[in-house]
Amino acid sequence: MDPLVAVLGRPNAGKSTFFNRVTRSRDALVDDTPGVTRDRHYGHAVWNGVSFGVVDTGGFIEGEDFSAEIRAQIEQAVAEADLIVLLFDGRAGLSPYDRDLVDLVRRTDKPLLCAVNKIDGPQDEVRLAEFHRLGLAPLHPLSAEHRYGWNDFLDALVARLPRQAAPAAPGQDERPVAVAFVGRPNVGKSSLINRILGTERMIVSPFPGTTRDAVDVDYRRAGRSYRLVDTAGIRRKSAVTAKLEKFSVLKALQRLERCDVALIVLDASEGVVDQDLTIAGYALERGCGCIFLANKWDLAAREKISPKAFLDDLRRRAGFLSFAPMLAVSARTGRGVGKIFPLVDRVAEQYAARIPTGRLNRLIAEAVARNPPPLYRGRPVKVYYATQAATRPPSFVLFTNHPEAVPQAYRRYLLNRIREEAGLEATPIRLGFRERERRRPGG
Repeated sequence: MDPLVAVLGRPNAGKSTFFNRVTRSRDALVDDTPGVTRDRHYGHAVWNGVSFGVVDTGGFIEGEDFSAEIRAQIEQAVAEADLIVLLFDGRAGLSPYDRDLVDLVRRTDKPLLCAVNKIDGPQDEVRLAEFHRLGLAPLHPLSAEHRYGWNDFLDALVARLPRQAAPAAPGQDERPVAVAFVGRPNVGKSSLINRILGTERMIVSPFPGTTRDAVDVDYRRAGRSYRLVDTAGIRRKSAVTAKLEKFSVLKALQRLERCDVALIVLDASEGVVDQDLTIAGYALERGCGCIFLANKWDLAAREKISPKAFLDDLRRRAGFLSFAPMLAVSARTGRGVGKIFPLVDRVAEQYAARIPTGRLNRLIAEAVARNPPPLYRGRPVKVYYATQAATRPPSFVLFTNHPEAVPQAYRRYLLNRIREEAGLEATPIRLGFRERERRRPGG
């Protein structure tokens, strides 16, 4: 296992910029507004051939919103870490909150590396002087945004790592199944992840918008690896006015493009609302495998709503996702939570399935023989052969003499035959038609 580096600092010290720079990603949400990051956010980095994990933490200020929850997240990150990076804000100067964090890390025996961020060149290094009052040495001048002092700092970082794991041999890494939890604000996405993990990994509160960034968590179950992605709640576009919330929603949608299975979390106590269907549409547009989770079923049960009645209403209103399974669950009581990952495995397996070309062409030929396509201008439409173009989701191309003449109803017929015959009833499928290239005379 790679060593883990925890990045600590007060709000707006540049931790998320540091995280993005060191992981060569844009996974952490960056904004001038203090307190953007609340949960722990994990990533992977490599420097000079040394591989290590990085965890971004929330900026801590005593007495602010979620300060107790953020402090708990920071303490957990410190407990997990092999090395702590303490980041100070060189522009804002020394703060009492910096002293609070120094006191916190001094109570541990973890190796510590300190940097004064936002030092853009030698002319700014004078700002380091006041931070020497903390009694920490050495203090590294750094600009995570502009890379000043970056190479020297990372050289020092990897030199301080207590253990260095050898890189994995090619082919040994198992690709984790990426599972995104998406839905409206306050439907219980973070609570479900905490219930699955058996720990208070995500900050949970009754206030909508608690989760701002898309946060990854590695999870292993029954010998299989998963990457759980908690996303910000997605409200109606007309209700989203704050710049930070717009960025949060954009992050959620971007993560859908990189996930295998989207768990679309609904509030069962409120029934199916239009925004649930909009979010489901976002997942379908991005080609995700989809599962509906009707959360808060303990509250819905008090209203005597049956799972069948809820499912019937969902199927009626979300016919475009007729293939997506649904589970009635409760993050609070644990009801149905144990059934989530067997269902994720089923959907993920179909999502990555590849159908042998011979089998695919046999089932298409049988479907066409049973129900030929309608005539086009008095002439038959011929389907010559089919091939699978991609997986995740399964995507098929059928070659025909008149692709533009295949009506939607017939396309749905063939798609449903593929579903039934190939065992792909729980995954999205893409089906395209292309004109077969005509042979040139003498070719």
